[in-house]
Amino acid sequence: MARRTITWRATVFHTGDDGETVSGKTLRRTARLAAVGLAGVLALAACASDGDGGGGERSSGSGAGGKDVTVGYLGDSDGGGDAVDGGTLVFGSYSFPTSLDPTKTQAAGSTGGTEMAAIYDTLVRSVPETGDFAPQLAEKLEHNDDYSEFTITLREGTTFSDGSVLDAEAVKWSIDRFVAAQADVAQAFDDIVDRIEVRDERTVVFHLVDTWMDFPVLLSMGPGMIVAESSEAGPEFTPIGAGAFTLDTFKQNEEIKVVANDDYWDGRPHLDAVTFVPTAGARGQLEALESGQLNMAYIFRDEAVIGETIDAGYPGYLDIQGLGSLAPINNAEGRPGADVRVRQAIAYAIDPAAVNERSQDGLGIVSSEILPESSLFYTGAEGIEYDPDKARELLDEAKADGYDGKIEYMTMNEPTAQAAALVAEASLEAVGFDVEIDYVSSVTDLVRRQYVEHDFDMTRGAFAFMDEAPYLRLYGPYGSDSRNNSTGYADPETDEILLELRSATSADEQKDAIAKLQERVNETVPYVLWGPATVLTVWDTTVHDVVRSSDNIILLDKTWVD
Repeated sequence: MARRTITWRATVFHTGDDGETVSGKTLRRTARLAAVGLAGVLALAACASDGDGGGGERSSGSGAGGKDVTVGYLGDSDGGGDAVDGGTLVFGSYSFPTSLDPTKTQAAGSTGGTEMAAIYDTLVRSVPETGDFAPQLAEKLEHNDDYSEFTITLREGTTFSDGSVLDAEAVKWSIDRFVAAQADVAQAFDDIVDRIEVRDERTVVFHLVDTWMDFPVLLSMGPGMIVAESSEAGPEFTPIGAGAFTLDTFKQNEEIKVVANDDYWDGRPHLDAVTFVPTAGARGQLEALESGQLNMAYIFRDEAVIGETIDAGYPGYLDIQGLGSLAPINNAEGRPGADVRVRQAIAYAIDPAAVNERSQDGLGIVSSEILPESSLFYTGAEGIEYDPDKARELLDEAKADGYDGKIEYMTMNEPTAQAAALVAEASLEAVGFDVEIDYVSSVTDLVRRQYVEHDFDMTRGAFAFMDEAPYLRLYGPYGSDSRNNSTGYADPETDEILLELRSATSADEQKDAIAKLQERVNETVPYVLWGPATVLTVWDTTVHDVVRSSDNIILLDKTWVD
């Protein structure tokens, strides 16, 4: 067993290498990386032994095609030379956005976040190496001692691409617009922010209703993408921001082209333009990268392709997201999952290893835990273990009280989704369930039936856990009043644990709350957990100085190509 210890500290306010003021979390962490061989699978575990959270190099565990890699930047990410001006970068989008309005498109790396950040920038960015947040479009980020008040100072003279001033009133207008639209993370913002104060032309103060040390994550996502008021001047929304690029062309399902903003606050970007294009799956993305059609791509969940990409030596950023592969169970009255014994039986009946074997050729990470071992907040709290005998016992109890054993599994007719559905069907029927697979024609239909109509018994889904803010993506599926809670799960004890997680003022306290949450969801089973998902944002060797921010949003303001 190999052991390496990494220790660092970030004070509450400190000056970064570039002279900017950074809002930190008073972090000290000792991370341990241990290589353990088990049945041919390399497990590299990173866990905090005595500290307050943080960042640094983290192991991916198994997954990534079974490769020995770490979470974080792979290969050359810092250029290794003098930046060169000019050129166009072609980025293969994972899910091509239909709108560049942050109130219409989720600001995440997979769904338009990188495209919108190019136009609007973000007030704040996350720093994956440390777990901190740093100013980006803003000049300074500060907080009070109990993390109930956050202050941003704007850069003097910053303007939108239409020439109007980006001042405190403009920031408040844009964020108010975002929250009013109930977009993306607007519920979390509305729940925690009591009021936004415009203190002067360059100062915005966020007064929170309670402590939340990770509040700046919201300013690195949709709320922090500041839209100019003139965007709504015409009959249709026009993307006008203060980012490093301005919109040149937007052809639905064909391309989005942005060009350098000469008046960007940090100077004209090195790239002349960035073109975003839709892509057809992970295999097609890798082939387009190899042929030179793409310079960058966002590859999600396909472990085999991700492993091949890493093998080929491409630079990139590897992320392992907890809650990446799971099965929501409808808890609503009249559904089989209304009986907790049925939900527990489902969880005990399905072996996550079998799901991984069939849907990912055995290359993914097998886990029934909320968080992967690579997470900064991994606690070691165990999930539910595969136990078909226990499943039969629980199912028999439910049947004795009148349950007929029938359940529908809703899925898309897509290879990996279908494979997972067939594993679930066989596993559940082996313990006494009567399963019918309900195929839907598209992601749109699946989302409508799950989140709008709540017309399903069981399905397959994912929530992209973020180390930047553990509460944010745990509240989504587990909070009783969360709009992202499609299962109808409502548990007062879970809600109390989530509030404890949000109000924690150290990573140790956050980890304690997450361990409690794991124990509670083992008992109540709103979702069956099968493992995390692997995400690789990859670029070719001509691309340099790529910056990754929250939820794998990529910032390209300093990027250059040789």
